[in-house]
Amino acid sequence: MRVANLSPELRQAAVNTIKMLAVDAIEKAKSGHPGAPMGCADMAFVLWTQFLRFDPENPDWPNRDRFILSNGHGSMLLYALLHLAGYDLDMEQLKAFRQWGSRTPGHPEYGHTPGVEVTTGPLGQGFAHAVGMAVAAEMLAARVNSDDFRPVDHYIYGICGDGDLMEGVVAEAASLAGRWKLGRLIFLYDDNDISIEGPTDIAFTEDVAKRFESYGWHVDHCDGHDHLAIAAAIERAQAVTDKPSLIICRTVIGHGAPTKGGTEKVHGAPLGPEETRLTKEALGWPLEPTFYVPDEVRTFFAELKAEKQAEARRWQAAFEAWRAANPEKAKVWDAHKNLLVPADLDAQLVEAAKTEKPLATRKLSEMVIQRAAALVPGLVGGSADLAESNLTSIKGGGDVGPCAKIGQYDCSWAGRTLHFGVREHAMGSIVNGMVLYGGFRAYGGTFLVFSDYMRPPIRLAALMQVPSIFVFTHDSFFLGEDGPTHQPIEHLWSLRLIPHVTLFRPADGVETAMAWAYALMEAKEPTLLALTRQNVPILTRPADFQIRDVWKGGYVIADAENPVATLIATGSEVGLALEAQKLLAGQGIAVRVVSMPSVELFLRQPEEYRNRVLVGRLAAIEAGRTDGWYRLIGRDGLAIGLEDFGASAPAGVLAEKFGFTPTQVAARVAEWLAK
Repeated sequence: MRVANLSPELRQAAVNTIKMLAVDAIEKAKSGHPGAPMGCADMAFVLWTQFLRFDPENPDWPNRDRFILSNGHGSMLLYALLHLAGYDLDMEQLKAFRQWGSRTPGHPEYGHTPGVEVTTGPLGQGFAHAVGMAVAAEMLAARVNSDDFRPVDHYIYGICGDGDLMEGVVAEAASLAGRWKLGRLIFLYDDNDISIEGPTDIAFTEDVAKRFESYGWHVDHCDGHDHLAIAAAIERAQAVTDKPSLIICRTVIGHGAPTKGGTEKVHGAPLGPEETRLTKEALGWPLEPTFYVPDEVRTFFAELKAEKQAEARRWQAAFEAWRAANPEKAKVWDAHKNLLVPADLDAQLVEAAKTEKPLATRKLSEMVIQRAAALVPGLVGGSADLAESNLTSIKGGGDVGPCAKIGQYDCSWAGRTLHFGVREHAMGSIVNGMVLYGGFRAYGGTFLVFSDYMRPPIRLAALMQVPSIFVFTHDSFFLGEDGPTHQPIEHLWSLRLIPHVTLFRPADGVETAMAWAYALMEAKEPTLLALTRQNVPILTRPADFQIRDVWKGGYVIADAENPVATLIATGSEVGLALEAQKLLAGQGIAVRVVSMPSVELFLRQPEEYRNRVLVGRLAAIEAGRTDGWYRLIGRDGLAIGLEDFGASAPAGVLAEKFGFTPTQVAARVAEWLAK
């Protein structure tokens, strides 16, 4: 529905409705951010009316355009649009904005409100996640589109603000988007020159247009309150197919508020009763009732909904005809969209990880990735310029990007290995965006110590409960000579503390394979793998061991008759615990060894199982901070770890200096048991 064909009066009534629904909801909640909804209402109205393709009764329609409100504090803008457009978000939900149990939380939450594509609020994250969605769209299009029909034929639209563009993650993601020539990606920039502390000039004076042009973006400008100018700018952006687009929309924050508009006072607090009254009077809006929607606006949005749904039905009919005419491509579509995996994937991955000599778990992971990639078409991923160390490349799968030969890399959108450059933060967000888009199980790799750069997207993946995969190698001080800047100490527990995260620290090939199998077969939340740089021994297990025992999080790997204690170990320290067990047995001390590749999975097991596995006095051995272990071992337990930063030296020297040799561990356990 072209905005040029609508009367100016109807357009203004619709925009004012969006503004005042936001104002009334924020007033009722006595908290919120009215400035962004009022300032962005014009551009959002144009985008949703003329350009955005969606079906309110089928929010997951595959060929919908994605809309991301990166400045998520303006959430009432999105909620007002979803309500008016006919999504399952009634007026009572708008009236319950920011209240317990409502579907209208303070910032948009994926999975909580229909029509919300990604959780936003931490500034910059929506922008970076949108880049991931655009990458996934290009990759899926390359696999399924054909000359007679393009199942993937849509855009990723977004609105961002000054605060978004100040965040470093946007610089990382925008640089990659330009390199990847993501023509499906179009962002409208709410350029209002105001932040919480006042004029943005106090901290933000760069030339945004030149910056994005240098990234390889198409940059355009328009009056953010002129509907026809906005529409023309979006049309120009759509015509540029080999560059992402940033449309700089000059706006007034709190547009329409007579005294607070254009100031920081309208950013993060309700207008207040007096300013609300003045605003309504200035707009010719009735003071009562609140949450007022004029009949002509209701009628307009009902007609818009019907038009959007008719477009979706036309696509569905063409899609069904395409399926019949292209059965092989239809199989590819199904494999990606349904994320199909073999029922025996776990067994096949364990077979792939078999080795006759000790290997690092990062190397074992590489072996597993190759088999998994052959069996799971949707598995794609890469590294933050550490592929040779993380061992995350899919061999023979091709490299992801616009068709080009770059050195030894042959890039195309049909590729499977992504090269993120040294951009860990954006990598995490892009991986999440690809998973949210659908059709791919994406992973990103770096050193465990650099997970610090990725905490926001890891936390968002957990909050959204999406099954992103993060591969972290060089998981302890045993990486050696690179020293304390690269040696993770606090990282394992800091990541385990994030709700809805499942972290695996596997001890050998079996556990590494089963960690990947869990991520691909079971996970509904993010999976993190912590992998060694150094080789680990080949482990033997009891005769009754089943490979899915690994998914219990912890299991008995070596028992003893009438054990007086249990040694819990993870990763490379499992082999150490087994050696210490032998030395203790020589002293007449019987201990059990439990491998615990995933603390989170173990804690989800029934209490009866946990009590059956952990017997006697309890000790934990892990090359990192020990704080979290006391939940399992109790106040009287023994935690062998490292409480300070590491040092630069060969791994063997560090093991001795830090007390991680079998003799030292056995001595500490014996001394503790003697007390």
